[in-house]
Amino acid sequence: FKQSLSHSGYFLFVFSILSPYCNSMPNFTFSIRKETKTYALQILTRSLPCFTKLYSLYYPNGIKIVPVNIYNLLTPIALAHWICGDGVKNKHGLTISTESFNIEDTVRLLNVLMIRYRLDCSLHKHSTGYSIYIKENSMTLVRTIVQPYMHNSMLYKLRIPLLKHSSQ
Repeated sequence: FKQSLSHSGYFLFVFSILSPYCNSMPNFTFSIRKETKTYALQILTRSLPCFTKLYSLYYPNGIKIVPVNIYNLLTPIALAHWICGDGVKNKHGLTISTESFNIEDTVRLLNVLMIRYRLDCSLHKHSTGYSIYIKENSMTLVRTIVQPYMHNSMLYKLRIPLLKHSSQ
């Protein structure tokens, strides 16, 4: 698991959950993207049978896919972390980046959002694939579903302002 330093609050939140499955403390790392050096924190989990099972579910032939049973797997907690990782706030709604999936997998995810969570969504075509757009009229429902599971630093993706603590 890797996050840029700007999302260190969320990173530490996830690490607090996953730390029993890690061999070491988080590592500081950097990479070069588009000729710009970016800094991040990362953790590595232990190699455990439960992770191997999850990996084989999402990467059956070494290629990332959406499992057929995603309806049962995409819980409110999973949806919250998906939004934290791949959600992008828009002026009126929320885009979830799904460009790495093929159209069938993206439609499968879209159907879960529409059927299980009753969200008004659409597909948006990009040069690199498709993303899912959750429309403004569903944002109140999205907030109700995922906000209890999101770290405060990621609430901006739902257009929820951070509350500033006053010093007394």
